Parts: sequence; structure tokens; C-alpha cells
Amino acid sequence: MIPARYGPVLFSLILSGVMSLLVSGISTFRAVPVDQGFLGLWAGAWLTGWLLAFPAVMLAAPLTRKLVTLLTVRDSNGSGHG
Repeated sequence: MIPARYGPVLFSLILSGVMSLLVSGISTFRAVPVDQGFLGLWAGAWLTGWLLAFPAVMLAAPLTRKLVTLLTVRDSNGSGHG
């Protein structure tokens, strides 16, 4: 198993991979007919997108956590942020 200290990096790797796979698939599907090399084009678009998405998620995640903390209030049962 992977040590817990690598959790944030693994989270970013998986999240960026899944999101870039979905977005590139939808974009490629809208731009190119499926019978004209769709899978190869999608794979190329996904890998390119993932190379950019992974560092973007690594940078955006801490800022997003801070923003969520600022925008949320503590629930009446004591859970939550704020």
C-alpha cells in the first residue's frame, strides 16, 4: 500500500486523471466522428490534458479547501467549518 503522507498527491493524480478523461472524451466525441480514429485522438487528448490537469489540481486543491472553509459555516450539530 501507499503511505498516507502521499494521499494528497494520489488524490490529485486520480481526480485529474478521471476528470481529464471525461472532458477530453466529451470534447473529442463532439469534434470527431467515432469512426474516424476516435479512440486514438481521445487518448492523445487525454494524455495531454492530464499532463496539465495534474499540476493544476495540485495547485488548486489547497486554495479550494481554504475557499470552502471561508464560504461555509459550522452546522448546528457542531460539524463543518467556520
